[in-house]
Amino acid sequence: MAISEPPEILGSMATVASSSHSDSDLNLLSIRRRTSTTAAARAPDPDDSGNGEAVDNRDRVESANLMSNVAANANEMPSNSDIIFTYRPSVPAHRRIKESPLSSGAIFKQQSHAGLFNLCIVVLVAVNSRLIIENLMKYGWLIRSGFWFSSRSLSDWPLFMCCLTLPIFPLAAFVVEKLVQRNYISEPVVVFLHAIISTIAVLYPVIVILRCDSAFLSGVALMLFACIVWLKLVSYAHTNNDMRALAKSAEKGDMDHLYDVSFKSLAYFMVAPTLCYQQSYPRTPAVRKSWVVRQFIKLIVFTGLMGFIIEQYINPIVRNSQHPLKGNLLYAIERVLKLSVPNLYVWLCMFYCFFHLWLNILAELLRFGDREFYKDWWNAKTVEEYWRMWNMPVHKWMARHIYFPCLRNGIPKGVAIVIAFLVSAVFHELCIAVPCHVFKLWAFIGIMFQVPLVLISNYLQTKFRSSMHSWSADVCASVLP
Repeated sequence: MAISEPPEILGSMATVASSSHSDSDLNLLSIRRRTSTTAAARAPDPDDSGNGEAVDNRDRVESANLMSNVAANANEMPSNSDIIFTYRPSVPAHRRIKESPLSSGAIFKQQSHAGLFNLCIVVLVAVNSRLIIENLMKYGWLIRSGFWFSSRSLSDWPLFMCCLTLPIFPLAAFVVEKLVQRNYISEPVVVFLHAIISTIAVLYPVIVILRCDSAFLSGVALMLFACIVWLKLVSYAHTNNDMRALAKSAEKGDMDHLYDVSFKSLAYFMVAPTLCYQQSYPRTPAVRKSWVVRQFIKLIVFTGLMGFIIEQYINPIVRNSQHPLKGNLLYAIERVLKLSVPNLYVWLCMFYCFFHLWLNILAELLRFGDREFYKDWWNAKTVEEYWRMWNMPVHKWMARHIYFPCLRNGIPKGVAIVIAFLVSAVFHELCIAVPCHVFKLWAFIGIMFQVPLVLISNYLQTKFRSSMHSWSADVCASVLP
C-alpha cells in the first residue's frame, strides 16, 4: 500500500526546481513513493479501505501539524516526528538566495552588531590596560592634587561667596516681572532692567576671578555656573515678554492664564536641567532612589578616570613638549597626534559624566520628565547635525531665543547661524580664558571656525548624496528591463 510523501517535502522540491531552470540535477531529487514494506511496518488501521486513501489523509494531517509545531518551536530541538518527516537527506538545504551577513548589501539590514561591539570593547580594554601598566612601570604614579585643588584652593572663598550670591539676579528678574505685571513700569523699562541684570550676572564672576589668584577648577566651575545663570535669565525675560504680547492680543479673560508670574516656577526653572523657561514641565511620578545611587557611583568612577588620564598622560606630554611654533613641524604633529587619543577619552568621559550622569541625576531628583539632553551625535553626517545633537539644552535655547527670532525679524538664515555661533564663541572664550587668565581668543576662533566647516560639510553631503542617487538610478536603469 503506497503512502504519498508529506506536502512540505514536495513543496520544497518544487520551489528549488522553479528557482533555477538550468539545474537539471534537481530533477533527480524527486521523492519516490515509499515501498509497501514501509507501509506494512505500520500497524493496520481498521478504517483503511484498502486503497491507501485513509493513510494518505492521516499522513497529510501529521505533516500539517508538524509544520505548525516547527514554526511555533523554531528554537527547540527537533523531535522524532520532525526528523522522520522533515530532516531527510533528500530535502534541499539551500532553498533561496541569501547574502553573507558582512556583505555590503546585508550588513546594515535588520541584523544586530552587538557581538562585534562587545569584541571592540574587549579589545579596547585590553589595549588600554596594557598602555596603563606600561606607563606606570615606566614613569610611576604621576597623580598630583595641585592641578585640581592646590594649596591656594582654601583661599578661593571669594569665588565661593560669588557663587552663593548669584541667585540674587534671578530674584531681581522676578521683581521686575512682578512690577510689569502690576503695570508699575513700562515695557522699555522692563527690557532695560533685564539687560542690566543679565549683564551684571556674567560680568560680576569675571571680575572676581580675575582679581583673585584662584585654582583653575574653581574658576571654571564659577564661570560655567555664571553662564548658565545668564542663559536662564535671558530665557526667563524673553519668554515672559512673549507671554505678555500673547496676553495683550488675547481676550481680557485669558490674560491671567497666559501670563502668570510665579516664584515657584522660577525657582524650579533655576535648578532644573534645562535652559528654556516655561511655567510647567513634564514630571515623572516618583524618584528612583536606588537608580540615583547607582548613577552617583558611576559619576565618581568616571570623574576619577578623567582626572587619571589628565594627570598621568596629558599633563606630562604637555610639560615635555616644545612650543608648537618654535620647534620642528614633524615633532609638533607627533605631539598633537599623541595627545589626540587621551584628549578624546577625556572628552568622552566629560560628556558621559555631565550630559548623561549628572543631568539625569538632577532630573530624577527633581522629577524632570524631558531628559533628551543629547541625541545620537555619533551618527551625525555633517558638522551642522553634530552641533544640533550633542548638546540639546543649548541647542534648544539657541533655536528658541536667537535663531528663530532672527528669522522672524527678516534676518537671513546664514546670518542667523553666524549670530548663534558668535554667542557660543563668546561664552566658550569666557569659560576658558577667564579661569586661565590668558586672553588669546583661541576658543573664540575655534568656535567661529565651525561656520566654514558647516558650509563645507553641507556642500559635500549634498554633492555626494546627489551622486549616490544618480548612481543608484543608473544601476536600476541598467538592471531593470
